[in-house]
Amino acid sequence: QVQLVESGGGLVQAGGSLRLSCAASGRTFSTHTGGWFRQAPGKEREFVAAIWWVGGMTYYTDSVKGRFTVSRDNAKNTVFLQMNSLKPEDTAVYYCAAMVRNGAPELDNNYDYWGQGTQVTVSS
Repeated sequence: QVQLVESGGGLVQAGGSLRLSCAASGRTFSTHTGGWFRQAPGKEREFVAAIWWVGGMTYYTDSVKGRFTVSRDNAKNTVFLQMNSLKPEDTAVYYCAAMVRNGAPELDNNYDYWGQGTQVTVSS
């Protein structure tokens, strides 16, 4: 089992920045990819970004490219999502997830473990 705990959400004005953290514990050596998803009210959960634990390959959805950066600290079993130039449309609950196998990172069904989510609200 892998446990994931997100932190770092909050309220920020448009154009501001937030850094989300996802601390993993348990059988962390068994995971291949760490991902971030978000779900806005009334919308489906969508992929945001992902990173390989080994090698550091990164993936982003088009709407956040150039604004968000996903990174990891293997020693601390933590994945980060640095969010800059935030927009009101970035408002959502952000979830981190862990994938055991090497699968398509943008598909939420490929992920085996999920955190509880952290709220990000961007005011205009």
